[in-house]
Amino acid sequence: MTMSSATESATATSPVELLREAGLRVTSQRLAVLAALAEGHVDVETLTARARERLGTLSSQAVYEMLQRFVEVELVRRFHPPTGPIVFELDMDAHDHAVCTACGRIENVPATSRRPPTPPGWSVRETVHIGTCPACHLHV
Repeated sequence: MTMSSATESATATSPVELLREAGLRVTSQRLAVLAALAEGHVDVETLTARARERLGTLSSQAVYEMLQRFVEVELVRRFHPPTGPIVFELDMDAHDHAVCTACGRIENVPATSRRPPTPPGWSVRETVHIGTCPACHLHV
């Protein structure tokens, strides 16, 4: 999975600074969730398991509530790929996603000003590229 510059800059900024800049209290639970998010596109189940590895205990409800708050303050981006569960990521820069229908891999794609035509009056937030990743394409 390719990390974009926003994720790299988010990891270069300390999680404590990210929380403070977002106006959120710094807690060990929030720090554990941010650490798990630094690994790329993560679904809630995987994210909860990774955060529990760091903390020992953490309720799924607490993770859901944190993610909702992180999305509200634009610290985290929520993405629902057409082939799998909702995932979350730290990368808030404008970008699209490529989703592999064979393995579920999600990769960030730089957003360009040259988007496909859209219906009149629509405002496009992102484009999702659906296809087969290079690794799966070799096995087809």
